[in-house]
Amino acid sequence: MTEPLDDAAGVREVKSAARTVELLELLAARRNRPARLRELSEALGVPRSSLHALLRTLVKYGWVRVDSSGSLYGIGIRALLAGTSYLDTDPFLPLVLPFLEELREKVDETFHFGRLDGADVVYLATRESSQYLRPYSRIGRRLPAYSTALGKSLLAERAGALDEHLPETMAPLTEHTITTRPALAAELERTRKRGYAIDEQENSIGLRCYAVALPYVDPPVDAISVSIPLARLSTRRELEVVDLMRQMRDRILRVVNPMGLGAY
Repeated sequence: MTEPLDDAAGVREVKSAARTVELLELLAARRNRPARLRELSEALGVPRSSLHALLRTLVKYGWVRVDSSGSLYGIGIRALLAGTSYLDTDPFLPLVLPFLEELREKVDETFHFGRLDGADVVYLATRESSQYLRPYSRIGRRLPAYSTALGKSLLAERAGALDEHLPETMAPLTEHTITTRPALAAELERTRKRGYAIDEQENSIGLRCYAVALPYVDPPVDAISVSIPLARLSTRRELEVVDLMRQMRDRILRVVNPMGLGAY
């Protein structure tokens, strides 16, 4: 039996490798909710016997962890080491971090640096406001691009080429999340006209976020954003913070572009 072809690249997919990646991504997406063999088998559509053998192998090498009962599986420490290596070798992250820190120091709000990955935005760095600290790290977290200011700032740069960056169903994260393509298209047009994206409580009730894309590659894949509680927000505050972010974007581009860092 031949392996299926990947339509985009014309490369034969290795089924065992694809299954391993799907399993690890499923466990990572569950975060602090370990899963039983039955749950994983049903979610992946894989026979329990085959999946159990794969899990045992991944546990042996540290990519998956299992509890003392041997029945609950979660993502393992090797995944953390691989993710840390990605951050350590990324050419753009160390250049952007000082500017992210400067933004936080100037206005004491929470700033993020994120990257578009398929239909999601992945958070690569966060600098928290001293006025509020999250009980968990946002680094490595994935959120739908359509529901984030980071994502919308990048989708707005891709007019007419959005299919690969949108899921079949745009599920709501809050009651304010945009969930239809016409509504999103209208919002992206507004984003292009004003020059920055807005997340109006679409991920977290009580928070408004603003983002600008970093076009050091074309089309941009990175962006910076700020999250501000509505209780601390005013029109003057919005204009102040957005203007500062635009200034930082221009400064980042003056640093990155001369270095010739143009590929991932």
